[in-house]
Amino acid sequence: ACGETGFVWSRGSVGADNCDGAVCIHWAQDGIVHHMIPIHGIDHLVLRIRDVEAMLDFYCGALGCSVERRNDGIGLIQLRAGQSLIDLVPMDGKLGREGGGAPDANARNLDHFCLRVDPFDESGIRRHLAGFGIEAGSVQPRYGAEGEGPSIYINDPEGNVVELKGPPAV
Repeated sequence: ACGETGFVWSRGSVGADNCDGAVCIHWAQDGIVHHMIPIHGIDHLVLRIRDVEAMLDFYCGALGCSVERRNDGIGLIQLRAGQSLIDLVPMDGKLGREGGGAPDANARNLDHFCLRVDPFDESGIRRHLAGFGIEAGSVQPRYGAEGEGPSIYINDPEGNVVELKGPPAV
């Protein structure tokens, strides 16, 4: 796949082909350009959780997300995070029971996910998080979708690592 002969990463057009500014993968064979799936960004991620109230306090209170939809019948809470969604699936709901054992320190849901923050005001972010009893790691330059910029790692109440990432350095 990536980097193999015949695959071309491009932004915008390749020859007469147009991707509407999205990052596209093209595969060329015998002079014919084939489109792969054009990824535009993260639509949503799903976290399997144990404590609904603690997670809502963290994501809505501390990080400013809002509840967009809630379907208690299947056990799904969808939070708006900018242009993306963070889905919370309680372990005691229908969807949560279908997913196997609960995540814990030795069996996390994922390594981390990143929320883009703009502007990135380190002291303001730290003050705000401290008001919720959240300790933030050191600011480090990290590479993300828009390039290298400042970021801070924090943990949600169930141990998931959340990266707060600022705009790329100019």
